[in-house]
Amino acid sequence: MNSSHNQDDMGFRDLTCCVNETTRPWVDMYGIVGTQVLRVSADTGLWVIRNRFPPDFRAPTHLHTGEVHAFTIAGTWSYEEYDFVSTPGSYVHEQAGAVHTLVIGSAGAEIQFVVNGAYVNYNPDGTIIDVQDGRSVLRSYLEECTAQGIDAPEGILV
Repeated sequence: MNSSHNQDDMGFRDLTCCVNETTRPWVDMYGIVGTQVLRVSADTGLWVIRNRFPPDFRAPTHLHTGEVHAFTIAGTWSYEEYDFVSTPGSYVHEQAGAVHTLVIGSAGAEIQFVVNGAYVNYNPDGTIIDVQDGRSVLRSYLEECTAQGIDAPEGILV
């Protein structure tokens, strides 16, 4: 890279952002899962979210339409269908098309997810509960901010 170029010349200012967690409130989604939406890209469908799950939480079985990257901040979790337990500091990569059931350990867990695309939640009989993507999660997050009396943050959807 030519050192004579500054950030403005290269356009990096528009492409780079830094989000401090204090600018993104935690809200209780679905009455049980703490959620913090960090970023949603309107162009790519990529979204970044942090979740705080209660002890022994079990999510519906779901399918991801794109790949997912998960980083465990605290606690333990696993997928019912796989033979691993993610502990603090663990990174998990999920392939597009993966179908699994998230199971949280007895101490709860905090996980950051980088999600590409959507996920489809299923009932035990295989029928679809719902389909969620970055925009729908952001909409629910902002609705919960309002319902919980929290000022909605700006600059999440880019």
